[in-house]
Amino acid sequence: MTVEDALKRDGRFRDDLGNFTLSDNKDPKIITGCKQPVDKLHGKEFKLCLEKAQLKRNKKMVREEVKQRIKVIQKTMESNQFSAKDLVDRVRAENRSKGKSGQSGSSVDVEEIYELLQKQCPDLKELMMRRFPGDSYQKALDLREEDFGKIQQSFSDFHRVRELITLRESVCLIVNPFMTGTGFVLFDNFILTNAHLFKDCVEEGNKKLKDDIEVEVLFNFEEQHKHFHHFQLAHRNILYCHDELDYAILELEPVGHKYSPETTQVTEEKVPPGLLRRFGPKPESGEACLIGHPEGGVKKLDPISIIEIENREKAVEEPFKDTLFTLYSIRNVIKKQGIESIYVGGNRAEKVTTYNTFMYHGSSGSPVFDAECKVFGLHTSGYVHGFPEPKSVIECAQPLLTIFAHFVSKLREDGEEELLKRVQEVAKGNSDLQNIFNPDSDDSDDSGDSGDSMVID
Repeated sequence: MTVEDALKRDGRFRDDLGNFTLSDNKDPKIITGCKQPVDKLHGKEFKLCLEKAQLKRNKKMVREEVKQRIKVIQKTMESNQFSAKDLVDRVRAENRSKGKSGQSGSSVDVEEIYELLQKQCPDLKELMMRRFPGDSYQKALDLREEDFGKIQQSFSDFHRVRELITLRESVCLIVNPFMTGTGFVLFDNFILTNAHLFKDCVEEGNKKLKDDIEVEVLFNFEEQHKHFHHFQLAHRNILYCHDELDYAILELEPVGHKYSPETTQVTEEKVPPGLLRRFGPKPESGEACLIGHPEGGVKKLDPISIIEIENREKAVEEPFKDTLFTLYSIRNVIKKQGIESIYVGGNRAEKVTTYNTFMYHGSSGSPVFDAECKVFGLHTSGYVHGFPEPKSVIECAQPLLTIFAHFVSKLREDGEEELLKRVQEVAKGNSDLQNIFNPDSDDSDDSGDSGDSMVID
């Protein structure tokens, strides 16, 4: 993608900028042409430089745009002392008297026109100040703009879709007598999922499945009753962490069975590759993707957008802003579930990743991938309203690096040296995982129970 393409995609610039250049704010001598790729420009700040001929055209466009904006609100000024033409003429005259002509990209100062309009429409100004105190109006606008420095990579890119198609093989459906969920291969024949799937399946005070509990693990369940791979647990012991991190690790038999309904033939299948090597840090914003088995059905994929911490409350309440009674009712319901813990200042705000997805019931334990197809989250829970059919207002994922750090600490605590050695071997080449093995980073058990009662999927 070129710089020119990126600016067009951004949406805040005109498409007819011409043959422009970018000068680096830190070193103005560094010039970037509009046809150069944007690959190495991430995070940098630039000044947009236009040719003189283009500047003249832009001045005319700005003047026309100002006139159009004034015409839109002219109906509200019928009883006022100035017409739209008076406003423009007055500002031009003041600019000439102050010697401002030609100092900016436009001979008309838009800010001064806005100031005059505010004086002409005091009621409108009062309403806007009440609705958008401080600089909240600009922040509201910013929510709808795409940051040029952070243009998000899209899951519509074919190479990413192809990579996800390969990675989806490691995602499985988990079925027990009480509920269904999703999991994925961690490494070798170990799978990772949510602990709350087994809350009624383990012996009290123990991390062992009850004798009468049968757990089915199905890979390749992508069409109903066709060509799925069935695996059994290697034993009834599980690494079970049913607190804020909410994860469980189970060991499968290394060989399962592939069922083909057309031929009734049964063949042996090995556990798919693990995703541990692809673990990465949770992004603060941008695109992501879930792969899972919602409602215990066939495997599905859902591209999502991460909701930043400062935007979570707005994202939850925005759909109900026009129905105050409904908003008040929903606000009370989700408050009881502990939703304030993920808002700004909440004790879980920095710990989880949030988003909206159609995949909630039955999708607990789904891996969440970032735009680089690294897996960073374990889809865990959400906050819902409605009865008898609950509807989600926001969903959450636990950070996999935090889960991995806790897993490593438990292996050390239990003296599982052989398994720990194997995990460390698998983690080679992944700097994020290797940092966790550093003794200076041993204090990674960030799993204290917050007591919140969010609704699990």
